[in-house]
Amino acid sequence: MALRKVVLTEGETYHIFNKTNYNLPLFKNKHEFSVFLEATHYYLQPEPPIKFSKYRKSKSKYDVNFSRKLVTVICFCLMPNHFHFILRQELEKGIEKFMTKLCSSYAHYFNTKHETAGSLFHGSFKSIRVENDEQLLHLSRYIHLNPVTAYLVENPEDYLFSSYLNYLGKKKLDFLNPSLVLNQFKSPKDYKKFVLARKDYQRELEKIKHLTLE
Repeated sequence: MALRKVVLTEGETYHIFNKTNYNLPLFKNKHEFSVFLEATHYYLQPEPPIKFSKYRKSKSKYDVNFSRKLVTVICFCLMPNHFHFILRQELEKGIEKFMTKLCSSYAHYFNTKHETAGSLFHGSFKSIRVENDEQLLHLSRYIHLNPVTAYLVENPEDYLFSSYLNYLGKKKLDFLNPSLVLNQFKSPKDYKKFVLARKDYQRELEKIKHLTLE
């Protein structure tokens, strides 16, 4: 197994992302988005009592414990063939354990439901360390504008499978903690202005990125 280039450390924040093999659909309907988010919440536990697939069938039988978490979920966006997270690692190997369980569980669910086999994801997840608050702000904006850049919606508020509505106070997910970003703004409205100010520019960058040299 290849060594991970970015060392994941407790208390540090990272951009975590991955896509499907051959850009195949990761979510084929709204229900599958919801299953992925439910699994996201479930696998924050350091020691889940049982596999998520069995937990979903009889939730009342099992006690869940979120007093300690592997990671803090700061931001996310689930796209048709890939996902983005901003995660702060809380426990040793927290991100690795969380992502391994989440992706394995969802891949099993997806393959079983659609009677497919093989790896759903394009290798292991990718990670980039967020070095300061300014990077964190711009990264959250980039992630929340992903559906707009891809022309899935015209306004990020119209996309239901990201954390953006939670940032604006229009939706609440128990597992999400956007405070590291929102505390740098006077109000959610100011964050909204910050995001929308970049919308057209980010679309233009997407149009020409294939012309740039890396």
